[in-house]
Amino acid sequence: MKNLKRILGYLVLIVIAISMLYPFFAMVNLSLVHNNQIFMQADRIFHTPLTFENYVKVFGEIPLSKYFMNSLVVALITTIGQVITASMAGYAFARLKFKYRDLLFLIILTTMLVPPQVNIIPLFFLMREMHLIDTYQALILPGMFGGFGVFLMRQYFLGLPKDLEESAKIDGCNFFQTFFKIALPLALPAVATLAIFTFVTSWNSFMWPLIVTNSEGMRTLPVELAVFKGSFREVTLWGELLACSVVCTIPVIVIFFAGKKYFINDLLSGSVKE
Repeated sequence: MKNLKRILGYLVLIVIAISMLYPFFAMVNLSLVHNNQIFMQADRIFHTPLTFENYVKVFGEIPLSKYFMNSLVVALITTIGQVITASMAGYAFARLKFKYRDLLFLIILTTMLVPPQVNIIPLFFLMREMHLIDTYQALILPGMFGGFGVFLMRQYFLGLPKDLEESAKIDGCNFFQTFFKIALPLALPAVATLAIFTFVTSWNSFMWPLIVTNSEGMRTLPVELAVFKGSFREVTLWGELLACSVVCTIPVIVIFFAGKKYFINDLLSGSVKE
């Protein structure tokens, strides 16, 4: 009976996995097919013949590498900044005792309830007053701070045993040494989780880069993808559009597999009781 339940569980997981992976597989496969053949082979799983013509056209018609690097630089710096600020703030809220600590943390939690669209206008005016419109700083700075990261890191630090930190203090480590040498290495699963979420959010961000950038050279990849789609007139070039979409997904897949080990450990850590 247990084996039957296990088999049924695996079958359900396989079906769910296929349903999630098939759209991505179809996108990659169709991006390697000529535009004239995409809808003629709609009933097939594997489309033939395969060609890289769409990718050649995309990289030839638009400076895709420039927009790719813009998105990569913004996403990487935003992720690094978010990890640094959130981990330090989370550790302070978890271990330090100071006046109005709980009230400040409650205010930070309250910011998570505010829809991001509400902050766009105040952030835009702030960036304009700082003369940062159409710069990397405007694209990066708002994403370096967030309540979710502080909450995630605080909760993880609260779950760490205090014995190791107290031993470090006895050995002469100050607060910052204890944080960087003891607490932060132990929090790698939470750091990896936060880094993945932050990178994906920054990489896929569309509304804020669209508003805060004016010049073509400052566009990020999602913005350029929308502009590229809107540049079609009579016929939509689905092959080239799918090729752009595939390029957009590559860094997200890479960053997930790079932090998959720590990410999964973080998800499973709450289910294990000592």
